[in-house]
Amino acid sequence: FPRSRTGYVKTRSAAAVLISLSRDTLLAKYRAFFQFYAVPDGKETLITRSALRSLLRDLNQIPAIVGEGCTLSCVEIAIHDCFHGVLNAAIVEEKFLSWLRSEPAVLLWLPTCYGLSAMEMVSHQARCR
Repeated sequence: FPRSRTGYVKTRSAAAVLISLSRDTLLAKYRAFFQFYAVPDGKETLITRSALRSLLRDLNQIPAIVGEGCTLSCVEIAIHDCFHGVLNAAIVEEKFLSWLRSEPAVLLWLPTCYGLSAMEMVSHQARCR
């Protein structure tokens, strides 16, 4: 998991993986990602391009385990899409959440896994023959 191959995993990276694999709602996961990767800037908390890059690379480790990870160019395209039309160096939580709700291709596995785990809890009273 660690890109530096030192054997150490950053706390923030481990938290991102645990959050993404939790049974919490997608919105709760997205807010937690923002809290772990954003930085305070006066009265606001913002996420920078660099922090978003770190988040996406960390989360990309999960599908990469099964050979489904995307390339670094895919991450850069996602960052460009997230910051499209933004003149500042960082974005607020609402812009970040709005981008995540649009289901960017780099993270499409996350809502899919959430949907699958939510369906595990569904119970029907019908009987099959």
